[in-house]
Amino acid sequence: MTPVMLLTAALAVQSPDLRDAASVAQLLASLRAAEPAVCALAGRSLTNYGGWWDSDPVVPMPTPTPTPMPMPMPRAGGGVDVRMPASAGRTGTQPEGEVLQAFRTALKDSSRCIRHIAARLVARARPAWAAAEFRALAKGADAGLRETGLLGLGALEDPQTLGVMVGALGDREPAVRSMAAWALGELEDVGAIPALGRALNDNAPEVRRRVAWALGQIEDETALAPLERALGDRSPDVRQMAIWAVGEIESAKGVPLLRGATADKDPATRQMAAWALGEIESGSAIPVLAPLVRDTVLDVRLTAVWALGEIEDRSAVDVLAPLVKDRDARVRRMAAWALGEIESSSAVPSLTPLLRDPDDTVRVTAAWALGEIESRSALPALEAAREDASPTVRRAVRWAINTIDDRR
Repeated sequence: MTPVMLLTAALAVQSPDLRDAASVAQLLASLRAAEPAVCALAGRSLTNYGGWWDSDPVVPMPTPTPTPMPMPMPRAGGGVDVRMPASAGRTGTQPEGEVLQAFRTALKDSSRCIRHIAARLVARARPAWAAAEFRALAKGADAGLRETGLLGLGALEDPQTLGVMVGALGDREPAVRSMAAWALGELEDVGAIPALGRALNDNAPEVRRRVAWALGQIEDETALAPLERALGDRSPDVRQMAIWAVGEIESAKGVPLLRGATADKDPATRQMAAWALGEIESGSAIPVLAPLVRDTVLDVRLTAVWALGEIEDRSAVDVLAPLVKDRDARVRRMAAWALGEIESSSAVPSLTPLLRDPDDTVRVTAAWALGEIESRSALPALEAAREDASPTVRRAVRWAINTIDDRR
């Protein structure tokens, strides 16, 4: 998206007064005249919604790309500071009265983007008439309005509308079926699993992909059986989403289902499988992950190492130990982090040489890991590292020594 488009979108939603019907009408008119990408970006801002939007009809939610956890860094005052991503909250002025009626009218606008903005804002306000209005749209003659109605039902997350969503999985239009799957995922009702399982036979890959996402959103073990079929889908996009969904369910029963994906010829699929196994956090995944720590693709290796750290099982130490000599500093650092997460004294002999690693971020992480393990056998190597050239490393070393001494 060009800077001009970004600026246009920002100006379109600059402090809109959602309590004034005239202001809303002016805002919608400007968005109606804008390019679709600009309207979509403005819609995200206006509705405080950062996930799936109609400018991206293929990806139902933020792409579940596996990424290593942020490196835990020792604070000078002791302890470990792990920075986790902040989640966006829903804030802003709720539309009322005449403004809500304006958005109710906009639910039937000729612009798909305007309809979807209105649907999200109405669902957020939750007026008494919202469910009936969305239900009527979802059963209407116009496919675009049916899609908007399902978007509203999904945003409402009203379990009473489950039947409407399930029925829409059989709609003649793929976009409507896709939105129905999204709505069921938002509802997160286990009662939808049988219907979603049947929808994995849909002839449109974008529908099957969103169905797989919905099954992951529900996070129930009974969804593993249909997802096992999706793992063999002819579309790589569907297979990857199914892998993500198995990871989201976080059941050890999903581990054997992912074994084939770890050998997939596509690196992105192997990486997704490693991420999912890390999410499941079962010791049974360690032998499945072991080959991936030697993968030829760096991102796959890093994610596999991260996954072993997430599992936190001491039997993974032997798998991780050789990686402290990996040619890539990022792998060595991730291996040190993973060994620290496992907190087994058997990892100390592998970690202490990393206090002399040429990369200072590796040395910092190794010191942190030794502090996490709290084994006195690490003290001689830590004492020797007190004079490290890097002040960041020295602080980490002092923290680790103090942590071990505190335990003593």
